[in-house]
Amino acid sequence: MSFSIIRLIPGDPVQNLIGERGASEERIAEMKKNLGLDKSVVEQYLIFTGNALRGEFGESIVSKQPIISEFKVLWPATFELAFFAILWSAIVGMILGVLAAVKRNSIWDYGAVSLSTVGFAMPIFWWALIIIFFFAVSLGWFPVSGRIGFEYDVPYRTGFFLIDSLLSDDKMSFFSALKHLVLPAFVLGTISLALIVRVTRSSFIDIQKEDYIRTARAKGLKPYQVIFKHIFKNALPQILTALGLAFGQLLTGAIMTETIFSWPGLGRWLIKSIEARDYPAVQAGLFYSMLIIIVINLLTDEVIKLVNPKLKESL
Repeated sequence: MSFSIIRLIPGDPVQNLIGERGASEERIAEMKKNLGLDKSVVEQYLIFTGNALRGEFGESIVSKQPIISEFKVLWPATFELAFFAILWSAIVGMILGVLAAVKRNSIWDYGAVSLSTVGFAMPIFWWALIIIFFFAVSLGWFPVSGRIGFEYDVPYRTGFFLIDSLLSDDKMSFFSALKHLVLPAFVLGTISLALIVRVTRSSFIDIQKEDYIRTARAKGLKPYQVIFKHIFKNALPQILTALGLAFGQLLTGAIMTETIFSWPGLGRWLIKSIEARDYPAVQAGLFYSMLIIIVINLLTDEVIKLVNPKLKESL
């Protein structure tokens, strides 16, 4: 799939490299040979598959750098952004979902459901522009783009700027990286917030109808004991499943957010690679995206088994 999708898009990487200046037929043929584009599609596919199995994707047509080297730099940026997006949306989403379920048909319920519906329906680019206007342009609280201020140079250790700045004992660069992270993480987490609110609410409502919950209440347990000891524990596997799916989507679907905030991550890199018809980069980007989703789903299943060992056989 990662091989064929980019080839279905009209355009030629060699023509993109040449631009409007043009080149002789001999020069074009030489460039295609160097890029391996003179071979048939079947031969290119076999070469791509063999290299992918060895974890090799060659060099970027545009930057001439090894794809794996670019990926190692870009991956931490996207992971850092997606992690904080899912973190705040998980905390707020579970609180709102629990309130909506416990106080069903109240203003809390209607408010949480309405908020999740609006958050899910809001176009991400429009939401991002509103947030930028109020918090970056009008109030000036946060920067509009980038991962860190230009005046800071954080030594590369892990690729995660927050961690690297702490390891360097540079508090100013840490706060600069944190301020740059707030707006894109807030915008990116809005969509997953809507999903988590709905899953938490529906899970709590379903479990509240179970006989053992009525029994727990009949025994005189306090409401918070019923919620956290019985309902939340049994609703957690469904919530974790939703979180795993949402986190995978954030990691691979942060294209719009990274583009709007000029966040130097995989999504923005993938868009530029598609525009340039950079076949190796696009193939590698899609391949790694699918791999990430598979790994996250597997990890999610393992976490659910740890939380509720009774579900081991069903997973």
